[in-house]
Amino acid sequence: MTDQKIIQTKPNTALLLLGCPMVPIQTSAAIYLSAILHKKEIDVTIGGTKAARALIEMADVDRIYTECAGGILDVDKVIETMVDGTFDADVSFVFVHNNAGVAYAATLQTLSAGTIVAVVFGDETMLRTNELTEIGCPVIAAQGSHNPLPLKRKIDEVVSWDA
Repeated sequence: MTDQKIIQTKPNTALLLLGCPMVPIQTSAAIYLSAILHKKEIDVTIGGTKAARALIEMADVDRIYTECAGGILDVDKVIETMVDGTFDADVSFVFVHNNAGVAYAATLQTLSAGTIVAVVFGDETMLRTNELTEIGCPVIAAQGSHNPLPLKRKIDEVVSWDA
């Protein structure tokens, strides 16, 4: 499902949208993706549920990846600012492991002028990938809940444009 051409050119802004952090891969993948985007000088905003934000903030002791251009916001605040037109991103990575993640991806697809990419992981990867494909959302997918390396490789393929 990974297509290196999901994102044609280097974006200026990115959103990482995190749902419930019950699957361990999400936190490390989000911090990794934020780090890669920062190195490529892309302004990152992180949006997430209260628990997802707390895990990211706790892991980023020196605030390297959470004190980003857009900051770290509640998922509902991100959606609210997209609805009122005060925020958008060139590319949004929506982390998906359950139905709520699919709903977030679909919501962002209707609100954003940028590219929406679903980052799918967990035990129901094929089901979620099929749901997202039906709504026309590009997908980065890796089966599993604990080992982040397969997902890391997929992320690397998609963000491979030069800085």
